[in-house]
Amino acid sequence: MMNLRPLALLSASLLLSAAAPAQAPASPAPYTPPAPGDSTPYQPTVPPSPGDLTVWPRGDSPAELGKHLAEKFVAMPLPRVIAYPDVCAWYGALTFAQLTHDDTLRDRLIARFVPLLPGGAEANRMPQRHHVDDSIVGVVPFEIAMQTKGLPSYDPRFLQLGTFWADRQWGPLPPGAQGAFPPDLIAQMVQQGLSPETRFWVDDMYMLTMLQLQAYRATGDRKYLDRDANEMVAYLDKLQQPNGLFYHAPDVPFFWGRGDGWFAAGMAEMLRTLPADHPARPRILAGYRLMMAALLKYQGADGMWRQLIDHPEAWPESSSSAMFSFALITGVKHGWLDAATYGPAARKGWIAVAGYVDQNYDVTQVCQGTNKFDSAQYYLDRKRETGNLHGQAPVLWAASALLRDE
Repeated sequence: MMNLRPLALLSASLLLSAAAPAQAPASPAPYTPPAPGDSTPYQPTVPPSPGDLTVWPRGDSPAELGKHLAEKFVAMPLPRVIAYPDVCAWYGALTFAQLTHDDTLRDRLIARFVPLLPGGAEANRMPQRHHVDDSIVGVVPFEIAMQTKGLPSYDPRFLQLGTFWADRQWGPLPPGAQGAFPPDLIAQMVQQGLSPETRFWVDDMYMLTMLQLQAYRATGDRKYLDRDANEMVAYLDKLQQPNGLFYHAPDVPFFWGRGDGWFAAGMAEMLRTLPADHPARPRILAGYRLMMAALLKYQGADGMWRQLIDHPEAWPESSSSAMFSFALITGVKHGWLDAATYGPAARKGWIAVAGYVDQNYDVTQVCQGTNKFDSAQYYLDRKRETGNLHGQAPVLWAASALLRDE
């Protein structure tokens, strides 16, 4: 897949160079975008080591690329009903704004959400179902509550709304609500401490766990962390295979890229927060490391992972590759993974994903929204989309992971 951004920049540079005087070469790191008319030849940046996560080729800086993607998101119109891809991109843009101390971007992202609060002018856009894909909406108000705590702009309604969604996720299904399993089986799972929204799809280990993690981060209430860890261990036992990868569901034995990406990102987020002495940490860390070892094996020479991970003939898929890059970057920076072994894969993954961001700062080659289905061809035939938030969001997560000082 050709990276169109460098071509666009080169064309602009050639048009302007005749009229612009040459300028002194810029320092290679940190990268500063050239001023309009800059005709300085590009000097490739050589990292100090193959696994370096601080020095980047022109256009691949996480601060630069993340800013463009966050601005792209904040300018997008909201959908009729807020869906999980919007939430994931919102969370990524908010964390990016915090890490880059971009208060203006943060405030614009918050202002977008204010009308969605109960009683707000756009509250009808909020989802309603008792479902992991809807409940995750609580992640955003929790993040806003944490980032504005102690500021004059703090509004307790954000924490209240996030808490409503987190508590509802472990509460009883309302009359008429349809769970993923028969009522008697849901009752058994609830007795084991699992959410009634449990369905044992690989996607859930981001959708479901992020809300409870945010609840713990925002409130400090251990119940959210414990229920979350218990849920993740149940999914690990149910879906992870001996090779380290995950089936989409127990009855769908395929290693779908973005599905596994949700689990990889969910485990990385969980391990960021789970205390060293938590009883579930060893199990989750073991599952995470087993998966990361598999990702090393299946990463393509181009730095990408495939739509079906273990099918080398499958097309390179950007959303999963961004999620895997996020998980690897986070593990290397925390020391859960050996930097010499995994750092080069993390770097290679980020640079590869950055090449799938076009001149409009839309992520290309994003698998469309995908249900589970017991057919390999079904996954191989999924459409490839550009600008789909399934792809925009994890690139923002990966940019934040690179900027985060762990």
